[in-house]
Amino acid sequence: MRKAPLSTLLVSSIAAAALMTSSQVFAYGAGDFFTRVGVAKVDPTSNNGEILGADVNVDAETNFAFTLGYRFHDKMGVELLAALPFKHDLQVEGVTDGSTKHLPPTLTLQYYPLGGTEARVQPYVGAGINYTRFSDEKTDIGASLELDDSWGAAGQVGVDLLIDEHWALNAAAWYIDIDSDAKVGGAEAGTVEIDPVVVMAGLSYRF
Repeated sequence: MRKAPLSTLLVSSIAAAALMTSSQVFAYGAGDFFTRVGVAKVDPTSNNGEILGADVNVDAETNFAFTLGYRFHDKMGVELLAALPFKHDLQVEGVTDGSTKHLPPTLTLQYYPLGGTEARVQPYVGAGINYTRFSDEKTDIGASLELDDSWGAAGQVGVDLLIDEHWALNAAAWYIDIDSDAKVGGAEAGTVEIDPVVVMAGLSYRF
């Protein structure tokens, strides 16, 4: 039997090494730190509670957002969602208009079904907890409005489309339970239920 020429063996070895390197480059997994940066839209659900017996409507808002994450296992990780303050206009039907700002940091535990593989498309799901801090509440009639800070559950779905060993395109969505007790003039006045769907699109960078 004829032996393969040395040049053929050398080319085959280089190709195999390149394939292994390619697999390692795109095998996002355990030990990876990453950040995702993009634009996020916070879109409250249709029923936003009541203040002073009147229905509340909270408008959607869009702003820059980012996340920080760590993969402690090929298929498991944690991620913290942060953002610039979102300002929402709100209407209390038949009473007044107003606005509020909030910061909604959200921590999720994530599962990556294709983690540790060379697949360029990396979907994931997550579940966790949200803390929302309200500030700068205003009304157009001068009455003081106060919204208590909120703790609630959060769910997440997302996907990375890997570009190279560091960069990826990212799209993600969260559902967040945000309910806040409201006070008007220092007196209990009802509950504002924002409960938004947060949709974010941008870039991911692996360190």
